[in-house]
Amino acid sequence: MLRPAKPVLRQPSGDPLVGERYEVEVGPVAHGGHCVARHEGRVLFVRHALPGERVIAQVTDGTTTSRFLRADAVEVLEGAKERIEAPCPFSGPGKCGGCDWQHVTPGGQRKLKGAVLTEQLAKLAGLTPEEARWDGSVEPVGGKLPAGEVPAWRTRMQYAVAEDGSIGLRKHRSHEVQPIDRCLIAADGVTELGIESRDWTGVAAVEAIAASGSSDRQVILRPRPGEQLPLVELDRETSIARIDEQDLFHRVHGRAFVRERAADRTWRVSNGGFWQIHPAAPDTLVDAVLTGLDPQWGESALDLYCGVGLFAGALADRVGEEGAVLGIESGKQAVLDARHNLAALENVRIECDKVETLLPRTGITSTDLIVLDPPRAGAGRDTVAHLCSLEARRIAYVACDPAALARDLAFFREGGYRPVSLRAFDLFPMTHHFECVAILEPAAEQQ
Repeated sequence: MLRPAKPVLRQPSGDPLVGERYEVEVGPVAHGGHCVARHEGRVLFVRHALPGERVIAQVTDGTTTSRFLRADAVEVLEGAKERIEAPCPFSGPGKCGGCDWQHVTPGGQRKLKGAVLTEQLAKLAGLTPEEARWDGSVEPVGGKLPAGEVPAWRTRMQYAVAEDGSIGLRKHRSHEVQPIDRCLIAADGVTELGIESRDWTGVAAVEAIAASGSSDRQVILRPRPGEQLPLVELDRETSIARIDEQDLFHRVHGRAFVRERAADRTWRVSNGGFWQIHPAAPDTLVDAVLTGLDPQWGESALDLYCGVGLFAGALADRVGEEGAVLGIESGKQAVLDARHNLAALENVRIECDKVETLLPRTGITSTDLIVLDPPRAGAGRDTVAHLCSLEARRIAYVACDPAALARDLAFFREGGYRPVSLRAFDLFPMTHHFECVAILEPAAEQQ
């Protein structure tokens, strides 16, 4: 009888260089929260550094045969003018991996993100900012804060738990837990739960959700294999749920959903489902999409990867009872939520399936408007080609990853669509992430 071969764990070839220190001059920022430097011809991706600085970089990953090395700037010999003292005590080399730019001024962070978007557009889409119709800025979101104060924007926090029951966040590219007593970017509604002060023995992970626009709070626990769910007492009224070993959601106490408020509606989001993390993000993105598309009464629209129906609802209001909106979403619970959230709108239909599977089967051959908010990997060549064949008047592409956006913009160009507007929003301060909204039209219309 043949037995399956045991998997072979590949060891990296060459001698390990972890711990080696090199003095380097830091080059440009790269996508991913680090900057590029070189030492004796070898590329280093250096975190906790800034372009133009001279630093001591300590290798965190790589061998003598690696194509590139990863490193942390453990000593700054010549600092950039945008450098500040990181306000978070858990930020820095070897510590929490959640934030990338704690050591940078808010304006400096946005410049770095703008440089990343410029580079990705050029490399993957062959577009300059002018050709992409982007003014080069990454727009701040939310009110201005006093100098040195960190924006507490993260309404959803995913904590890891160490073996001893202490709670924290993962270190960069590691399963190791950095214990914390407070996360500065966590929203006040998360902080007030007091999660960091509890013993979480027997639990592997804790997710905390503080809804925007309602008082709803939810904590979702993932017990360690074989462990019982502990008695949970927090500092305020909170719904409790757990995730089992098959990744199934179970309500323990309170509601299985939270109520979010955006675009003049209340939205049910169940089972820890997707919702924008920054409290101002839903309204910011809806406004950008509607401004760019300018929906007209009686038009038809598609909302692809529609989640719980945010853009579909906004579009339905604008196209009116003589218009029609079709939303497509692969998550079954999100579809149930979307149908609940938009039940009063007779001009909206929500279907459950993957976009690339269902869209060709709908029989739709044309539409006026399209919104797509794909996952981080983007929509891809085949889906973009199909969208171009529908001859929409305008397309709004909402992107959480600049590389995926740039790749898909290149595919749209193949299909005859060009951007007429591109905006970038700093919806994830202190991290390397940001959100973009591109508005596209048929190239023939731009002549």
